[in-house]
Amino acid sequence: MSAHDRPHHDGQWFATPLGQYLLERERAYFDHALADVFGYNAFQLGLPGIDLLRASRIPLRCRVDVAGEVELRGDFRDLPIASNSADLIVLPHVLEFSENPHQILREVARILLPEAQVVIACFNPWSLWGFRRICTRNGRYPWNGNFIHLPRLKDWLTLLGLEITAGQMSCYVPPCATQKWLERLAFLEAAGDRWWPIAGGVYFLQAVKRVRGLRLIMPRWTDRLAAKKSLAAVPKKVARPEEALTARNGVTGDQ
Repeated sequence: MSAHDRPHHDGQWFATPLGQYLLERERAYFDHALADVFGYNAFQLGLPGIDLLRASRIPLRCRVDVAGEVELRGDFRDLPIASNSADLIVLPHVLEFSENPHQILREVARILLPEAQVVIACFNPWSLWGFRRICTRNGRYPWNGNFIHLPRLKDWLTLLGLEITAGQMSCYVPPCATQKWLERLAFLEAAGDRWWPIAGGVYFLQAVKRVRGLRLIMPRWTDRLAAKKSLAAVPKKVARPEEALTARNGVTGDQ
């Protein structure tokens, strides 16, 4: 696996004021989004040092990465997980740090059960964070990632049969390095959803795997086996009593 194929997560960066600012909002979103997702198996791909499945009620919660303190080690492009076995998958900033993000999404779609969910967090290139990435050339996390445009990611999910059900923007404050400036500009977080809702530094997407089912059309056996209705007998008016007996017995005068 090349360096670009391996998701770059820097635990030291998440300990900085800006990293803590981001992590606080991402934990709040994941806690709310995962609280009502039920099933048996949940997987978190990437960021093994941060438990984003803590609010999930699913009994088996497994963190996956190529290294680190994880329950399962594996390549995201070829996950060692059985097909149609996952009820929930969380992708926190995995796609931006891979040379083949579409292959990772294909693997996610493969292991998801029908009607299972995936929750994705990505850095938004159409934001002050994306502008900071363009201006920063030091190659450090997270500015060394390839931020993915939201419409492109939506197209990828649709092509893989993953229907988007919810989403949200967050982190409207400029990516300042100090806690002092993050607190001074905190008012932008509330104003962002109202005045520039597409310019959050991070966006979240929730999608469900949809599988078209087959409907078996059966023949209408009840109509074919229904007995034919017989006509009711109509009383016949006769002039003499002996003719009445003959009509009741179904005998005609020719016999």
